[in-house]
Amino acid sequence: MNAHTDGDFFDRLQFLAEAALTRRKRAKRLKQEKRRGKNALLDWLEAFIWAACVVLLINQYFFQAYQIPSGSMIDTLLIGDRIFVNKLVYGPEALPGALKAPSPIEPERNDVIIFESPEYLSRGTVFDIAQRIVYMVTLSLVDIDKDEAGLPKAHFLIKRGVGMAGDRFFNDQGDLRIRFAGESRDVLEADYNRARGWTHNIRRLHKESLDEGVASVKAYSLKLLCSGSVPPRAQTFNDFTLDAHWYAAARAAYPHYDGYRQRYYRLVQGWYVPPGRILPLGDNRDNSRDGRFFGPVKEQKVLGKGVFIYWPGSGSGPGEPPERSGAERVGTIR
Repeated sequence: MNAHTDGDFFDRLQFLAEAALTRRKRAKRLKQEKRRGKNALLDWLEAFIWAACVVLLINQYFFQAYQIPSGSMIDTLLIGDRIFVNKLVYGPEALPGALKAPSPIEPERNDVIIFESPEYLSRGTVFDIAQRIVYMVTLSLVDIDKDEAGLPKAHFLIKRGVGMAGDRFFNDQGDLRIRFAGESRDVLEADYNRARGWTHNIRRLHKESLDEGVASVKAYSLKLLCSGSVPPRAQTFNDFTLDAHWYAAARAAYPHYDGYRQRYYRLVQGWYVPPGRILPLGDNRDNSRDGRFFGPVKEQKVLGKGVFIYWPGSGSGPGEPPERSGAERVGTIR
């Protein structure tokens, strides 16, 4: 290559570089002029909507922040705690409520999980997307997904995955006994957790309060039975609190009410977890509407795993509760 050829090459290189820089400078100037001519409010609104869309995508597929609305997971999670949930670990949904992606990782026993409530009646994918956008754009001030009383519906629940496929659970004076799949003997849940070093507290009422509450439920039920009214569903104290002898007596006194018969046999035969499902229970056992009411949930409905509490700033994972004051707060059952 001679000197003349070298000169042409560098001239062309300089020309291309200058052209590229000129185009870049021109594009930058046009963008600045366009921005100056644009309404400042519209410019801010456009940036806000783009940011909201990015956050929605992150929440849908990777991580999402949740605020704890009730006391069902005390002491592990308190009312008002804010936690991050890993949405990727069990496979995210392509769209809210639909097309859940497969994952090689399955929920394990003792995981703190987020799942869609089996009692929630969805209005469809389009409404779910619209609800999330409105909720995000209004900075959590407007929630269009409300019930007849005007209260936000409990769409998602957070509990601990206690029962796995094939397990059977029995009531032992309000405590759980677990018979694992393939086993002929059962073990007390507290002993099983202690042997594995799981330190979360299963919160029960003091015996005096428990006895008083159970006596109140029984007296109220008998009063309705004697008056011929429809017997109540035990909402204040769950089936693990009342014993099989009580349900046997209520079944004899009110034989045509199927609810007492079902509860009696459930206490005698135990709770069974079918394949492909998981039994979620709240750590605050005497104030938690969980799998004992609506049954085991499908693993496909498990949407994420609790990672850590980011407010009030303990930095701990939800599986290992920190030492905190205020652990006696109890709220709405969820």
